[in-house]
Amino acid sequence: MILKCLVIDDEPIARKLLQEYIEETDFLQLVGTAENPLKATGLINKMEVDLIFLDINMPKMNGLDFLRSVNNLPMVIMTTAYGQYALDGFEMAVIDYLVKPFSLERFLKASQKALELHALKQRKPNISEAAPDHIFVKCDGKIEKVMLNELVYIEAMANYITLYTTTDKLVVYLTIKGILEKLPADKFIQVHKSHIVNLGFVSTIEGSMLHAGKTKITVGQSFYDDVMGAVLKDRFIKR
Repeated sequence: MILKCLVIDDEPIARKLLQEYIEETDFLQLVGTAENPLKATGLINKMEVDLIFLDINMPKMNGLDFLRSVNNLPMVIMTTAYGQYALDGFEMAVIDYLVKPFSLERFLKASQKALELHALKQRKPNISEAAPDHIFVKCDGKIEKVMLNELVYIEAMANYITLYTTTDKLVVYLTIKGILEKLPADKFIQVHKSHIVNLGFVSTIEGSMLHAGKTKITVGQSFYDDVMGAVLKDRFIKR
């Protein structure tokens, strides 16, 4: 699967770097570049574009105003030198944001996220597939059924994990990676090297802390971007 990309950035050096990164990524294809959103509009109408790399600070029209003014845009990854724009981007459901200067590794992570989302959108739903609503775990010599809509969060320590439900606490001999692979990715996310949270129980974001049920859980720095995107999605309303 190939994603056709458009780069919108007023800095020639930034456009050149993105072009080089795109050329080094086998599932990306550059179909055009533009130095401002006004010129990009024509390219979007003429070409089949799957993904836009969009700068924020540009003359005439900045990237955020462009996002607000155009309907039915392709997927967007923001590029900016200012991290404070992240919440604005999540408000408008961008895939990810890259803070300049960013590495090829960070670029690939964002691009892979776009590829996975594109593949998910292209996938035809299989009505025979039902989303799992429970898992079974072995605890104290017994096999226990855990309803996913009651599982608030999971805490790991060495080779053990503790499952905190709305009514119980289960200690299981299993790694955090092992349990994460069995949980639906649209409902559970790893927020720290030792914690997984049920997104449905997240009530408050306080700096780098999540309130999950009655518990405050720290979000690890390397997980922060993905967690904010998963929690807020396109439901963040800003004055």
